[in-house]
Amino acid sequence: MKAEKRAAGGPVEAMPNAFIVRGRARLPAKGPPAPADPTLHIVLVEDSEPDAELIQQTLLDSGLHFSLAIVESGEALEAEINHQLPNIILSDFFLPAFDGSAALEIAKQLAPDVPFIFVTGVLGEEIVIEMLKKGATDYVLKTRLARLVPAVNRALRESEQRRENQKAQERLRRSHDQLRELTGHLRFVREEERTRIAREVHDELGQALTGLKLDLAWLSGKPVSASVLKRKIKAMSARIDETIITVRRIATDLRPGVLDNLGLAAAIEWQATEFQERTGIRCDVRIEVTETIWDREFNTMCFRIFQETLTNIVRHAKATRVDVRLAQVDREMVLTVSDNGRGISEEEVVHARSIGLIGMRERVAQVGGQVFFFGLPDRGTTVTMRVPMPEATVQKRGVA
Repeated sequence: MKAEKRAAGGPVEAMPNAFIVRGRARLPAKGPPAPADPTLHIVLVEDSEPDAELIQQTLLDSGLHFSLAIVESGEALEAEINHQLPNIILSDFFLPAFDGSAALEIAKQLAPDVPFIFVTGVLGEEIVIEMLKKGATDYVLKTRLARLVPAVNRALRESEQRRENQKAQERLRRSHDQLRELTGHLRFVREEERTRIAREVHDELGQALTGLKLDLAWLSGKPVSASVLKRKIKAMSARIDETIITVRRIATDLRPGVLDNLGLAAAIEWQATEFQERTGIRCDVRIEVTETIWDREFNTMCFRIFQETLTNIVRHAKATRVDVRLAQVDREMVLTVSDNGRGISEEEVVHARSIGLIGMRERVAQVGGQVFFFGLPDRGTTVTMRVPMPEATVQKRGVA
């Protein structure tokens, strides 16, 4: 069969020892013209033109949408696979200067996941077993071409299932990697928090209590006048007031009382004010929700997401302004935090080591919500959290 021949039903693309039929090919007397975008690309390794046309007609009669490349040498098969990865390869076994075993070897090297079906004359049982062991998907005798389309459909289904399984395994592997990273990150954060609290307790509370102990020792060690005693007691009282303030600050850093007493909206406003005073970054807040206090777990989740977002802005954004909006949209709570910093990249959003972002997603997923990250270079980042609206547990201005 010559490469320059035109296959029935479609235009020919010149290739060495090959011709290609594009579209839903039909023989001249059959049916409408082909659609422009075929579903399948099939490579047929065949040197007999009558057999190739018979195989093509069998596929056409089944209603398949396909493009067909017919090759008859190893070089042409390699060229076609490299030119366009096929969905399936059909191959005769006996060719003048090339055999099916060599075709299968080429296919497994260049397209290991593509189904390979022998469409050939009678094969010995030993050859069939050997080819299946080498990776062939199936074989169909040319005298029983009625089996061809079911074999092709079955091979394509199995191939799609393998691809889905591979994707699922890859997603599972990534999830395991992210879980390990997240677990390690949480341990690190927990130890960092314990270290920070221990340092504050030791440095500030320890120092204050040591000072009070020294003052008491001084008072008990010598007689003093009433005026001196009064001044000392006043200084000790001021030191105790400072210690109380320190204790409250440490407790507030761990969990702000405003979150439990006044609700999420008030806690976000308080945190934004603290953030602005601490960093110098302007932070504007708009609250567009009804004045309610929600479930403690829900409040905590939303507040921690907000805190993590502000932390990321300080660490990475190089921003000078932050806009915060808490709103109710239909039956969803929507928290939007936008900055004017450098803008998060898509690679950073999907990177397995973006532990903070992974942690935010996991927190939100626990209440059936989602969090989205969108950035533009030098135009800032927007973090949007959407969660189902919870039932209000207390009306702030109602009766408790």
